[in-house]
Amino acid sequence: MGGAGLGAMGGVGLAIFCFGFHMKPGDIPIDVVFMIACVVTAAACLQASGGMDYLIYLASKALRKHPKHITFIAPAITYIFTFCAGTGHVAYSVLPIIAEVAFENGIRPERPMSIATIASQQAITACPISAATVALLGVLDPLGITLPQIMMVCVPSTVLGCAVAAILCSRMGKELPDDPEYKRRLEAGLKPIGEDLNDSYEPTAKNKLSVVFFLVGALLVVLMGMFPDLRPSIDGTRMGMPTAIEVVMLCAAALMMLFCGAKGGEVAAGSVFQAGMNAVVAILGIAWMGDTFFQNNKTFIVDGLEGIVASAPWLFAIALFVLSILMYSQAATTKTLMPVGLALGLSPALLIGMFPAVNGYFFIPNYPTVVAAINFDRTGSTHVGKYVLNHSFMMPGVVACVIGVAAGLGLAMVMIPS
Repeated sequence: MGGAGLGAMGGVGLAIFCFGFHMKPGDIPIDVVFMIACVVTAAACLQASGGMDYLIYLASKALRKHPKHITFIAPAITYIFTFCAGTGHVAYSVLPIIAEVAFENGIRPERPMSIATIASQQAITACPISAATVALLGVLDPLGITLPQIMMVCVPSTVLGCAVAAILCSRMGKELPDDPEYKRRLEAGLKPIGEDLNDSYEPTAKNKLSVVFFLVGALLVVLMGMFPDLRPSIDGTRMGMPTAIEVVMLCAAALMMLFCGAKGGEVAAGSVFQAGMNAVVAILGIAWMGDTFFQNNKTFIVDGLEGIVASAPWLFAIALFVLSILMYSQAATTKTLMPVGLALGLSPALLIGMFPAVNGYFFIPNYPTVVAAINFDRTGSTHVGKYVLNHSFMMPGVVACVIGVAAGLGLAMVMIPS
């Protein structure tokens, strides 16, 4: 049903809880929804003003310059794209280029395509403006946790996880000329992937300026998280990070509309805006339903899990992973389960270390970026296996999550006071 369908069904669940079981409605995740809406608007303006095309142009040049290292360069590019845009769906634009460059150089496309897709989602839990990170900050901000603290743990841990997975992916599967599916498709008349791509793109000054506006906005968000004094104080109360993120990102969007040619209609019609608004609806419905369920059953849930989690806190990471498989949303998983972790007595440091575990979306291969990667690889090397779960993304996804959580827990114990 997609993100919007997930949110709508969350509303159905909420209705059952309230009207059927007479539960008191939980808190609507207002701050999270507003922050995501503002960030998505800025990212959509970047797309509408051609800034995303410029980033894709730079990515294509980098891939073509070092084709033999594509299994390592491709995930670095998709990671950076997500880190800048706040959504893994920007990978759609660069995945065809990765497939083309790999094909042209006789490299099995499955290798870079699989880890590039995983990296585009791992970066969600490192990005300062992603919906998931914003959701985590909203949960931990009252406890004195800052955005830079989350990033100090999650950036290196997710990068390490992706790097280890990329090394393993570089040896994945048979060489392309020996792949049976590729041979079958050649006999069936497979055409070179590059025939459908347009190499005539020329970046304009407005394209480049839009990237500058967006990156400056993202940098300001990070700086205001690192240095709270940069945020205005009103009546002795410092502006909260949620409000700061909303103001800065809306200003970045406005600048791109005023000076970079981003038009309102194109912004709303773009794939980034649509994907982002899907996330907003999903989080609104699912997180509201989840909070309602948890608040009305808090004592039962906490008492039942307290002993288990106290003896083996790492089991909570498995809970995050499993729920993310079911929800297909890192942000909704974060908003739903992280408050439960706090209620169980887990420290903020542990929760931050486990944060990469919310990237379990790949486990069942029907997430949009996974489906797109499979379809962009016309050689057939990127695939879903006979038993469904033996697909191209399983190994790199599991490795990236396990390494990311292990490294995250280690870093969090050192960098974040308990």
